[in-house]
Amino acid sequence: MRELLNRGLSVTVLDDLSTGTKAAVDLRARFVEGDVRSESDVRNALAGVDCVFHLAARVSVRDSFRHFVEDIDINLMGTCNLLRCLPPDTIQRFVFASTMAVYADADGPDPVSEEHPVHPLSPYGIGKLSAESICTQVLKQKAIPFIALRYFNTYGPGQQFTPYVGVITIFVTKLLNGEKPEVFGDGGQRRDFVHVEDIVAGTIAALSGPTGVYNLGTGQSTSVLELAELLIERINPAIGISFAPVQVGELRNAIADISAAKTYLGYDPQRSLRQDVESVIEYIKRLPRN
Repeated sequence: MRELLNRGLSVTVLDDLSTGTKAAVDLRARFVEGDVRSESDVRNALAGVDCVFHLAARVSVRDSFRHFVEDIDINLMGTCNLLRCLPPDTIQRFVFASTMAVYADADGPDPVSEEHPVHPLSPYGIGKLSAESICTQVLKQKAIPFIALRYFNTYGPGQQFTPYVGVITIFVTKLLNGEKPEVFGDGGQRRDFVHVEDIVAGTIAALSGPTGVYNLGTGQSTSVLELAELLIERINPAIGISFAPVQVGELRNAIADISAAKTYLGYDPQRSLRQDVESVIEYIKRLPRN
C-alpha cells in the first residue's frame, strides 16, 4: 500500500479489520471497511480501480483444520466473489497472493521451483490452490492478465501476533514475555524466511512482469530449531526451548527456488534473517505489554 502511494498511485484498501486495524491504513488511501465475500462491499472497493492485488485471506495452516469451512469460505468463495465483481473492460491486471502451502512436501531441504508437485497438506493450502485455479480460468476468459505469487514464510515489523501464524513473531513475543519458544517435533523443519520489504518489492514487480506463477522467498534455508536458538541468543540466552508434538499439515521442507521471479520480475531480495530479524524484535518491544 505505502509503496504504491509513494509511487504516486491511487490506492483503495478493502479490509474487514478482523486481524488488522484502521490505524495501519495510510491516510492517503481510500479505505473501505468490508468483507471480500460481500458483493456490495467488493463492488464499492473496485470503483475506479484498474489493478487488483488480492491478499484477503485466512492464513493459518494449523487453524484451517479446526475452521476449514470458514477457511474455504473466505479464501476460495471470497476469491470467487471478487472475480464475479470485476468491472468489465477496466481491470488491466490481477495479482493474487498465494502460498508455499500449495506444494507437496519436498524430500530434502532443496529449493522447489514452480514446477514442483502441488499436493497441499492442509485445508488452507487446498483453498489457496483452488483459488489459483479458478483465477486462472476465469481471468483467461475475461482476458485479464493474471499473476499468482507464492509467498514463503514472510516476517517483518507490523505482523499481528496470533498463536498460529508467523513463527518469528510468535517466538519473539514469547521470549520478550519471558516464555520459552515452543518448537514442534524436533525443530528440523526447514523454512525460507523472507522479509516483508522483499515481498512488497516482488509484489510491486508483478504489476509489469509477465503473467504466470512465481515463488517469492530468498532461496535460503533455516530450520525452526536454528531460528529459536538465534532468537534466544538475541533476546534472552537464559531461556530454553519447549518441545511439542509434530503438527498435522506442516511441511518438513519449504524453500523457494526464486529463479523465475529473478529472471522475469527482476526480483532480488535484499534482506537477511540474521540481520533483519532485529527489526521485528524492536517493533514488538515497542508494543504495549500485557
